[in-house]
Amino acid sequence: MDGVSNERRPIMSMSPPTTPSPPPPPPPAGPAPTPSAAPYPARLTIDYPEQLNRVTTAFRMILIIPIALVLGILTNSSTTTVQTTDGEWLTTTGAGITSALFVVTLLMILFRQRYPRWWFDFALELSRFSARVGAYFALVTDSYPSTVDEQSVHLDIDYPDDVQRDLNRWLPLVKWFLAIPHVFILFFLWVGAFFAVVFAWFAILFTGRYPRGVFDYVVGVGRWSLRVYAYAFLLVTDRYPPFELR
Repeated sequence: MDGVSNERRPIMSMSPPTTPSPPPPPPPAGPAPTPSAAPYPARLTIDYPEQLNRVTTAFRMILIIPIALVLGILTNSSTTTVQTTDGEWLTTTGAGITSALFVVTLLMILFRQRYPRWWFDFALELSRFSARVGAYFALVTDSYPSTVDEQSVHLDIDYPDDVQRDLNRWLPLVKWFLAIPHVFILFFLWVGAFFAVVFAWFAILFTGRYPRGVFDYVVGVGRWSLRVYAYAFLLVTDRYPPFELR
């Protein structure tokens, strides 16, 4: 027919609009931190000395005597022997301040569930002073032990803020028993540490340096001992000490 176009028009397809793909899910979160991942409440670190004095190292056993006497007077028990009117000899032994701290702290936690802060502060400073003397004896530092300054020996113990929540009142009665496996292992570790210090003494005299592996071992034994001491005798934590030097 005239006037009618035979041209075909394209058919428009009506496809549904595409929706954007959802974003990928976030990566799964890591495991929640457990209490065991937290640092232990008693910690010890000592700065590694790059160079040590050969002369003071050679005469360390003499140089340490004055400060060792001070520490000994503070911590050692006293023994007194007297003769009675009947001619019998009677020996009495007084507990040292370390033993007294353990006994009275045990009684305070057991009956009052309290740990006086000033009590803790004294035990902490005494532990720090003892650690400085021990570090000087073990040749890991040339700094003569101070009764006040921290020096290169960093010792920290966390105070139990809430004794009723953080400390079991009955556990101090058996902590010394639970610590026996540690004490058994530490006996052999300290024997090894003694020979390690003797080896380090010769190494310092010849090279002026403390072998790094020996240094880490000696400090690690001291760190292990501190954790056991804080658990079984200072009674500041119920968390069982790990069996490790780190």
